[in-house]
Amino acid sequence: MTSMGKTRRTMSAGLVGAALALTLAVPARAGETPTAAPTDTRPVPGADVRPVPAADAQAAPGADTRPAPAADVRTVPAVGRHHGPALGWRLTPTGSDARFRGLAAVDRRTAWAAGSKGTVLRTTDGGRSWRNVSPPGAQGLEFRDVEAFDARRAVVLAIGEGEASRVLRTEDGGATWTESFRNTDPRAFYDCMTFFDHRNGLALSDPVDGKYRILSTRDGGRSWRVLPNRGMPDALPGEAGFAASGQCLVSAGPRDVWLATGGAATARVLHSADRGLTWTATASPVPAGDPARGVFGLAFRDRTHGIAVGGDYRGDQPSPEAAAVTADGGRTWRPSAAPPPAYRSGVAWLPYGRTSALAVGPTGTDLTTDGGRTWRTVDTGSYDTVDCTPDGACWASGEQGRVARLTHHRPADRP
Repeated sequence: MTSMGKTRRTMSAGLVGAALALTLAVPARAGETPTAAPTDTRPVPGADVRPVPAADAQAAPGADTRPAPAADVRTVPAVGRHHGPALGWRLTPTGSDARFRGLAAVDRRTAWAAGSKGTVLRTTDGGRSWRNVSPPGAQGLEFRDVEAFDARRAVVLAIGEGEASRVLRTEDGGATWTESFRNTDPRAFYDCMTFFDHRNGLALSDPVDGKYRILSTRDGGRSWRVLPNRGMPDALPGEAGFAASGQCLVSAGPRDVWLATGGAATARVLHSADRGLTWTATASPVPAGDPARGVFGLAFRDRTHGIAVGGDYRGDQPSPEAAAVTADGGRTWRPSAAPPPAYRSGVAWLPYGRTSALAVGPTGTDLTTDGGRTWRTVDTGSYDTVDCTPDGACWASGEQGRVARLTHHRPADRP
């Protein structure tokens, strides 16, 4: 998920107030217990074998999957704020049990989700229904990122060692797909993508020959080439990216891009101001020192203000200082004064102003209203990634086919 050059518009004062009073939905399924840790999280960097999800049944590509909407999805009012609109997560009926770590929110009506078992879904009616537009024969692929330009054009990334890492593109809403890249280097493992605009984009691989490998496109994902690595700093021992939310590589504006790392002694954020040709590396305060720890997700509101989230993805391990902020484009990072209480894999700026953002993970969702300095948990449901659009739509997705939309309503409309 990326900005793709989007400029976030300021919403009305009413929605600003609603954002500040945000409290999200209770778990969407009756009796649901939040998952303690993701079961198919990006495996330990450097491992010889990287597990893929178990092969389960998948709906036929192109088939509509429209179960009845979940009747027990509830939105609770904001604490102490009963006079204005309340916001909440509302699950949408995907009809899938895939884990969706890839999410591209286009606008209020259109979103794409990509996940396990080669599954790609698309909605064009605000999530009331989803269409299975999975590429034929992709059941063995693990999609971890999707970048969508509109309701018809999208690019998806499959992760894995060697030829398991692939890029596919559609120009007709998923009716047909074209494979535009297949990795042939057994040392490479691609994690995530970002696009600066409808033509220029990058994809990130774990280090090859001691440096991160960057793949570049100038034609909207129709063709790709590996960039020279002369301007890339050396990777740290054990360092890699995490393919947990499609947010280990993000961009803002026409040329700036950042990549997140983990697995080494220090969790770093690398920045390029020339579309990936040269990079500078900065240490972050997010926990590191273990293959399961590091920065998992990034979000930049513009080319200077950014948030990093992560921690330790193992559910039995603490994640102190699991968020950090920058106000100088990533040259320096400082820890959040009151960070999320646990590992978070995805983060997105809310479109209702300049200081509010959401962070999501398998044990909950957290809200900041001061630019990432302090966070409070507002939901305990499981989500892996989150994305918002300039016209005011926010979406989240995760395990067991979960895709939710952030909604707002007045007190009289509450269930």
